[in-house]
Amino acid sequence: MNTKVTRKEKISYGLGDMASHIGLDNVIIFLTFYYTDVVGLPAAFVGTMFLLARTADAIIDPAMGYMADRTRSRWGKFRPWMLWLALPFGVSCLLTYAVPQSLDMSGKMIFASVSYTFMMLMYTAINIPYCSMGAVITPDNDERISLQSWRFFLATLGGAMSTFFMMPLAEYLGGADKLAGYRWAMAIMASAAVIMFWFCFANTRERIKAPPPTITTSRNCAICCAMTSGALSPCW
Repeated sequence: MNTKVTRKEKISYGLGDMASHIGLDNVIIFLTFYYTDVVGLPAAFVGTMFLLARTADAIIDPAMGYMADRTRSRWGKFRPWMLWLALPFGVSCLLTYAVPQSLDMSGKMIFASVSYTFMMLMYTAINIPYCSMGAVITPDNDERISLQSWRFFLATLGGAMSTFFMMPLAEYLGGADKLAGYRWAMAIMASAAVIMFWFCFANTRERIKAPPPTITTSRNCAICCAMTSGALSPCW
């Protein structure tokens, strides 16, 4: 078995975490402002919604780990999830910034709750297999360390891009219409994230046959990724 990983494959793997952070860091930094100051939702409602959605996400994490552990495909065990869920993840990011202006307050609350919960679900669903994939790309410990170095670097870069470009893009694309500006800005970033996940899928390989799944390994991987929001979890 060739245990060496090319630089292209390392960068491709890191682009998966970069895609995650383009979406997640944007939500962490800007979504509260968007919901309260742009859409006009009550701050107390937004805080409660975030809490309940993250509580539900904590329940879903082990289930997703269980599913990923039992995946069998011609592309491997974890890698196909980058293909299958890239587009749903991008759509979920866009929907969080697409609250219709025509809805009344109750309608906006329902839309925000459903779209935010969907976004967190898609983040979990794609990030847990992504975390696990680093352990099956190569058995070489030095190569694994290099993989994670590229991953952390590109994840940080993705978060920085999201932080730096969101507001200028929203102002440029929307002008006085802040709702449209945020929607179009996130459409661009979500599209970039989808392409990055697909590039990650296309240019990586699972060289190690993962061991038979167990409840313990599924749970541990889910906890590992959940505790770090998929940003710093080595999972190897």
